[in-house]
Amino acid sequence: MDNLERLWEGTTARARTFPEAALHRAVDDEWSFIQTLRHLNFASAAWVGRMILGTASPWHPLDLPWDEAPGWDGIPWDREARPSLEEVLTVRRERQAMVRHVMESLTDEQLGSEVTRTEPGWPQVENFPVKECLRIVLNEEWEHRLYAERDLSSLEKEI
Repeated sequence: MDNLERLWEGTTARARTFPEAALHRAVDDEWSFIQTLRHLNFASAAWVGRMILGTASPWHPLDLPWDEAPGWDGIPWDREARPSLEEVLTVRRERQAMVRHVMESLTDEQLGSEVTRTEPGWPQVENFPVKECLRIVLNEEWEHRLYAERDLSSLEKEI
């Protein structure tokens, strides 16, 4: 997690050099930089907050599910919201701290265990490996940073 956080710090520092409007601009019909961060906040809330920690509704109003998600009662989904970078980063810091705390405090036994969430909401799965919850979050963080870097390079050419 430390390496990912350091990489994201560099990406975020790079994004801060852009006008705020550019951070809301989509590249090739992908999410904007800010929407990407909102989605990562959603992923952490879902897979760590809900699945591992058992918080039934860990959502922040700015969280953003993936575009093809079916939609659920009580889960935010405002793709058109235009929060500032700082607003989204405030939530992001909280979510990163949550993930970091879980990763640092899990015992080997807990890491090898499974979780079940059947109450309304998403995810709603039975006997799901804790380590897979963490793998999903880490993979999302890795892949979306690569997309963000690619898109910032495209935006750089436009500015």
